[in-house]
Amino acid sequence: MDTCRIPANASKCSGNTMECFMVLSTQAQKISIGILCGLFGTMCVCENSLVLYLIFSSPGIRKKPSYLFIGSLALADILASIIFVCSFVNFHVFNEAGFSKEVFLLQLGGVNTSFSASLSSLLLTALDRYISISRPSEYKLLMTRRRAWTALGVLWVTCATIACLPLLGWNCCVLDSSCSELFPFVDDNYLSGWLCFTMVLLGCIIYAYTHVLWRARQHVAYMEKHQAQVGKQNTRMRMDVMLAKTLVMVLAVLVLCWSPVLVLMIYSVFARLSDHLRKVFAFCSTLCLLNSMVNPIIYALRSKELFSSLRRVLSHCRRQLKATEECPEAESTHKSSAIET
Repeated sequence: MDTCRIPANASKCSGNTMECFMVLSTQAQKISIGILCGLFGTMCVCENSLVLYLIFSSPGIRKKPSYLFIGSLALADILASIIFVCSFVNFHVFNEAGFSKEVFLLQLGGVNTSFSASLSSLLLTALDRYISISRPSEYKLLMTRRRAWTALGVLWVTCATIACLPLLGWNCCVLDSSCSELFPFVDDNYLSGWLCFTMVLLGCIIYAYTHVLWRARQHVAYMEKHQAQVGKQNTRMRMDVMLAKTLVMVLAVLVLCWSPVLVLMIYSVFARLSDHLRKVFAFCSTLCLLNSMVNPIIYALRSKELFSSLRRVLSHCRRQLKATEECPEAESTHKSSAIET
């Protein structure tokens, strides 16, 4: 491990130091990582692409800010899966280290942007639910489609800017500072700052959802007490409560999947990591893909609007398939009639 730790001098930027971060030593470990990345990545792209199609192919759904934020989450998960799987497998499985520092930091910036945008999209969704439940009468005035698109634009620009800081010069090669033991060329201070940014996002999300759950519980108690009152307001409450519970499930999965990675990142800032822990970190990184893969499943099972849209799409596909199967039969019957004539 001592030979792989990059010292705080100019030699840490030499090309052969990339090999020190290739921690998978056996063929079985590489095959396992390759299978996990291929399976999780493929399913994640397919599932989130379906979510995007269901949202933007349904006029009633895509007009709602809540589903615009969910669409942003799905897009971020797609980009994260593609960039992460390609760069991660190429580096750890095929041991490709021939690219330059700039190319590596560009790939890392893409992964960082996508995962940060995914987390930030959850924050916007949490704030959307917070406003919807805490101020339901003013929700449509406060959360318009224009404000939703503006918030999404600010979100993606901010995440991209923060992710590109190492490429723009905040790296241990330019600053001649201490490098991270987990990521080549990444400055320890930058990693600490990114971890603080991530923890603030998680804290805001947890706070918002704590309030949402408290209000949702109040709404459930109110509806149980006034079961005879069936109206638009109660229907709206049921939809808000259902969506809030769905997104809390998404948050729970996010925390479970990201906790091992974040804990090891924080530990690496304050202490040196053994080879075993760095291998554990490589395998735990695939849990981020698992999180992105599970989110669309939760939407399909919990969101009635998305589930209804999915049923319409499947019904349309069945009708198209049935029509395709009937066409050759009709054509065959027509040919037989022509021969007889």
